[in-house]
Amino acid sequence: MTGNKPRAPFPSKEQILEFIKDSPTPVGKREIARAFSLDAEQKMMLKGVLKEMKEEGAVARGRDRRLAPDGALPAVGVIDIIDQDLDGELIAIPATWDEEEQGPPPRILMEPKRGVVPKQGDRVLAKLTRTTGNTYLASPIRIIGRGETVVLGVLEKARGGAMLQPVDKRNNKQLFIPSARLKDAQPGEIVLARPLPGRRFGARDAEVVERIGMADAPKAFSLIAIHQHGIPNEFPEAAIDECAGMTVPELGSRADLRDIPLVTIDGEDARDFDDAVFAEPDDGEGNPGGFRILVAIADVAHYVLPGLALDRQAELRGNSVYFPDRVVPMLPEALSNELCSLKPGVERACMAVRMRITAEGKLIGWKFMRGLMRSAARLTYERVQRAMDGNPDDLTGPLLDPVIKPLYAAYHALDKARRDRQTLELEIVERRVLVAPDGSVTGIVPRSRLDSHKLIEEFMIAANVAAAEALEKRSAPAMYRIHEPPSLDKLEALRESLDALGYKLARGNVPTPGLFTGILAKAKDTPKSEIVSTLVLRSQSQARYSPDNAGHFGLALARYCHFTSPIRRYSDVLVHRALVRAYGLGEGGLPPGAEERFEALGEAISITERRAATAEREVVDRYTAAFLVDKVGATFEGRIGGVIRAGLFVTLKETGADGLIPVSTLPWDRYFHDEVQHALVGENSGLTFTLGEAVTVRLVEAEPVTGGMIFEIVEGGEVRKTGPARRGAARRPPPRKGPPRGVPRGRRK
Repeated sequence: MTGNKPRAPFPSKEQILEFIKDSPTPVGKREIARAFSLDAEQKMMLKGVLKEMKEEGAVARGRDRRLAPDGALPAVGVIDIIDQDLDGELIAIPATWDEEEQGPPPRILMEPKRGVVPKQGDRVLAKLTRTTGNTYLASPIRIIGRGETVVLGVLEKARGGAMLQPVDKRNNKQLFIPSARLKDAQPGEIVLARPLPGRRFGARDAEVVERIGMADAPKAFSLIAIHQHGIPNEFPEAAIDECAGMTVPELGSRADLRDIPLVTIDGEDARDFDDAVFAEPDDGEGNPGGFRILVAIADVAHYVLPGLALDRQAELRGNSVYFPDRVVPMLPEALSNELCSLKPGVERACMAVRMRITAEGKLIGWKFMRGLMRSAARLTYERVQRAMDGNPDDLTGPLLDPVIKPLYAAYHALDKARRDRQTLELEIVERRVLVAPDGSVTGIVPRSRLDSHKLIEEFMIAANVAAAEALEKRSAPAMYRIHEPPSLDKLEALRESLDALGYKLARGNVPTPGLFTGILAKAKDTPKSEIVSTLVLRSQSQARYSPDNAGHFGLALARYCHFTSPIRRYSDVLVHRALVRAYGLGEGGLPPGAEERFEALGEAISITERRAATAEREVVDRYTAAFLVDKVGATFEGRIGGVIRAGLFVTLKETGADGLIPVSTLPWDRYFHDEVQHALVGENSGLTFTLGEAVTVRLVEAEPVTGGMIFEIVEGGEVRKTGPARRGAARRPPPRKGPPRGVPRGRRK
């Protein structure tokens, strides 16, 4: 034996995992190597072992490539304080936890901190430290939303007061409000109520905290969502005062873009226009068949300065929220609909990027600048498409050759690049709710998907990529839009679901967008196309904002930022400021040290984005239920979109409405939930209802206030010849009459 230090034994995967689990915070490769005294050669071996453990799902890699047990919470996260134990300690859960997919949430105890005093009901950004197993200690950084234990609901008349029916269809616990605590609220009103000690008529007592409005009033559904999700709906006086006196800046050092025929292309009902586009052939050397593209974006950073009242409001809101009957804007209308809206024929300050692309759509050059522009026209998707299809009008006719055709030519190049890199192409039909001025629903129609829509989408993607590349080139802070590959658990669940529908997703394949697109292509133009798209969508990770680049899986891009919508997204404002600072483009840039908050900001605006998406979806559900409420008893064609023990979720073909078929209403039998085949199977009859199957259903109940709908089967299901059921296609008994068994009248939400 020489005098050299003896080599430490290389740890097993179990030992490494135990070390990671015992660490209160995520750890890096260096810490693991130090803990086991590994030499240089063993460190190289460790790298391979950690990669295997990640692929096996034993550990997950987070920020700065640090490792934690799979399913562990990040070092910084957003949590909701939901309870207080007998010792007075506040108990929280992750704000985005899904118990159906992830199981019981971890237990999080709040650690006291001077200056930040959260209470029950608050949403808090906190540092999270794992103590033992699935328990964490949270140190609050800041309170994102103040809250208290209140319930939003509709009052129903009752003896001695009123019963409160919650608007959340997941909450079926009514509250009783005595007359003395109604604050003059009347039956049919939407109110916020605070539960109190004591019970009456089997329900907990409560008191009215705030009156919202009548449930049958115009625009009540969006009001419900605004209050239910705590979406800020009014601007403080300080923010409104900041807008007063603002004007469009002089040209000064800005690029003069006023003579370039930039145009905006938006939907018919759009009110703010924050992006304008122009394209022309590239006559420069070395780029045959290429294009020069100009994308001009409203210069929000010129008006919304860091740290002032408008900025604080924009950060708090995170994004605008779009309902069928209204918009809850991120910025006051004096900016979002006026100074920052690129209206035709008027001068507007803009942040612009000139880009060069090849004939194959590859981005080969870009330059960011602040400019002064004048939009040549406010166009709509439909008018532009009609012009390209040979039906121009008085507005689009003169623009067809000099503006519209070059835009489409550049779009076709960008679209080729998209197809070449094999992006994830999901064909999900979006529904548009048509609302009359009085708040009534006049129709529910599918949103069109024209080449003009795709044109703007591809121009915006190119500009977003250019922004990410520009910031990386200067090693500047960036707020990336990241979309990570699906987890192993979600892949396995998708594999089982696709197998039940007759599509194969091979094990062991590294997930790529092209892999999913291939399956979608096989399902295209078949009755199962929409359900396959929905399943693939559900398997994907949620896109989010982060200062740490992890690429964008769905778009098959190595780097991606959001740059093109600063009127409605705070992430884009941050990217604009970072570009202003990195390239010396004047005032309103990112202040020194601001990037230190980017991790927390990324978490916060990812939360507000998900809040908006949930609120928007719930309002569409409520309007859809209102549209169908007078059609109770009618039959509809639909498809089974979900299978659980409690029944079947069905989506109607015509309106996209979703509702539940309770298992108790299925033709008489005892039904088992086949989790592998995603089916409910009758024990005696063999009657089977499977994911993706077409069915005919009858609407039993539609509740506009909750958005809940109950259906029953009229036609559907098939008799299996195997398993515990009787063999042969035995005749099925008809569906039961009346309300679903086990679901009391008036409570079937």
